[in-house]
Amino acid sequence: MERGRFIGLDVGGTKIAGAVLEDGEFEFFDPVPTDTTSSGALIEQLVAQIESCGGRGATAITVGLPSIVDWGSGRVAHSVNLPLRDVPLRTLLSERTGLPVFVENDASCAALAEASDQGEVVCDNLVMLTIGTGVGGGLVLNGRLYRGVTSAAEVGHTLIGLDLGDGAPTDPGAFPQPGSLERLAAGRALERLTIESARAYPKSFLGRRLAAGEEITGHDAVEGATEGDVHCRHVLRVLGERLGIGIANAINLFDPEEVVIGGGVSLAGDLLLVPAERTARAHTVPGMGSRTTVRVARHGPRAGVMGAATVAAQEFEAQATKEIQR
Repeated sequence: MERGRFIGLDVGGTKIAGAVLEDGEFEFFDPVPTDTTSSGALIEQLVAQIESCGGRGATAITVGLPSIVDWGSGRVAHSVNLPLRDVPLRTLLSERTGLPVFVENDASCAALAEASDQGEVVCDNLVMLTIGTGVGGGLVLNGRLYRGVTSAAEVGHTLIGLDLGDGAPTDPGAFPQPGSLERLAAGRALERLTIESARAYPKSFLGRRLAAGEEITGHDAVEGATEGDVHCRHVLRVLGERLGIGIANAINLFDPEEVVIGGGVSLAGDLLLVPAERTARAHTVPGMGSRTTVRVARHGPRAGVMGAATVAAQEFEAQATKEIQR
């Protein structure tokens, strides 16, 4: 890995986290609330955060975003919960900082972090699914992030349960589409399953909380399942089996070394992972995935910012190599 000081920013709808990768060690900075009042305000905040992470002494920077990013130009095409749409973010930040800047999808950053150890890639082929409010994902293929022609692969929008009937629907509707992994297996889906269970079984762990006037969320299902409630465990089993179809698709397509499950829902651990892997194995082509490990992410909420700093180091090194070859 190229020597230097590499800054990573993980920008979410509520907070911005920063980290520095130097000599194989990460230094983490306290997150700050995201200024979403306008694109200009957010860009000013990013410049300030780069400075607070020691921007003047940095080698390169990567900003990870929940966005569709044109990797070649660093232009943000579309963002979730951020005021960035058709914004040339790489150019703007490069001009302000005088440093090489890369802009990457946040789930792709997390995937690279999970494939790496101290900034060095140790797993050449990895698929990551991040199960939060929605479903994100990233692909590491042959030791590098796969970005497609323009942006990261939107794993959450693969279809796992679409009823085609007499043919594909003429109007697929808005994203996330019916039958997609995000519609069926994200945090919102867990909440729907949780509320349905609470209403169906009023004497259960969830039903009693609902009767007491408490707000019921997916966290309640995880808590109840951990305590052994059979209805909560059923909720997580259903979600896990849906996720398992997405995992099977990933294995059938890429036969990776690892499939990693991250995001808030992954806190359910084996209660989610066991039915997910069992379903995935049942729907994987015979002979595929025999050496694929399915596991929970190990870096937790720091994966995005660690991956962003790793992207900066990896891409700076790639650019330096190209310059030498010229």
